[in-house]
Amino acid sequence: MIVRQLQEVEKTTRRVVSPDGNWESSRLLLKDDNMGFSFHITTIYAGADFNMHYQHHLESVYCISGEGEVETLVDNKKHAITPGTLYILDQHDKHTLRAVTEMKMACVFNPPLNGKEVHNAEGAYELS
Repeated sequence: MIVRQLQEVEKTTRRVVSPDGNWESSRLLLKDDNMGFSFHITTIYAGADFNMHYQHHLESVYCISGEGEVETLVDNKKHAITPGTLYILDQHDKHTLRAVTEMKMACVFNPPLNGKEVHNAEGAYELS
């Protein structure tokens, strides 16, 4: 059994802050935990507005707190994000995430992340 406390993970190298200053992610479950997915609590800072395109990963995102929107770039559809919203990037969707207020998100990635990944120039995480 694996048991971890978010408050403890936030004090370790499993807490990753984006170089561009848009988010921070506490990675509670990673590839080396051998579960087949990774699980993160990610904070998107108020005012963040950035593009992502997970070419190698599928992601599910559940909003715990805060408000914003996600826009799919293939069709320019905008979807409000409020507490209780789940959005799933099941087609490697190119998207823009905008935070009106600070947002706390629970994120699941498949395949799992190793732990130190940050977005590349195309808004993706590299496979490792």
